[in-house]
Amino acid sequence: MSWSDWIRTIEVEPSIYAADFSRLGEEVETLLHAGCRVFHWDVGDAHFIPPVTMGPIVLQWVAPIAHRAGAVVDCHLMVDSPEGHIPQFAEAGADSVTVHFETAPDLPRVVGLAREHGLQVGMAFNPDTEVEPAATAAREAGVDVVLCMTVHPGYSGQAFIEGSFERVRTLRSLLPESVHVQVDGGVGAANIGELHEAGATLFVAGASVFGADDPPAAYTRIVQAAT
Repeated sequence: MSWSDWIRTIEVEPSIYAADFSRLGEEVETLLHAGCRVFHWDVGDAHFIPPVTMGPIVLQWVAPIAHRAGAVVDCHLMVDSPEGHIPQFAEAGADSVTVHFETAPDLPRVVGLAREHGLQVGMAFNPDTEVEPAATAAREAGVDVVLCMTVHPGYSGQAFIEGSFERVRTLRSLLPESVHVQVDGGVGAANIGELHEAGATLFVAGASVFGADDPPAAYTRIVQAAT
């Protein structure tokens, strides 16, 4: 299956990084019951971003829960040398991997490796990276998704960078219609509608979902606010 098969006009992807790890399976199950069909899995290596986050050993337990319900796991590799991580995440149950423009100088090779492992593949770029060269690299490599970071990658709960609306709009204008635009960082009910109007269809939401008293209800509110 492809991203086009997974997306129901828009998809809000709860970021597991912000979940309560003492009851991770339960958190995933409650969001599945609320209608979630794409989960975001943030991977940090303490090099490209400061924290070490979740690896394939945890993913191998969570991915089957999502898959049994027809959901998918989208892995965001915020790491140096992402090609060294792709096989492990594919084996652990990832459905898609996104690598960073800043750490994948030979992006076509990385995309090819991901596809060899049966994965959909995206490219992310940071708030201080110019949109145009990132979009050009994404087009030339033939990725499925381009992720415009709307915070600096590393920590959940950061404030949305306001200039990101125009960056998303510019990115959408530079990509083929078949390539989806994703945003990650500070996304919630207050700004998701404007982000959708700017051209995004995939929305990563961490603290705005898992930081709420009722994460499934928060997820539903954010989905409704997009439209």
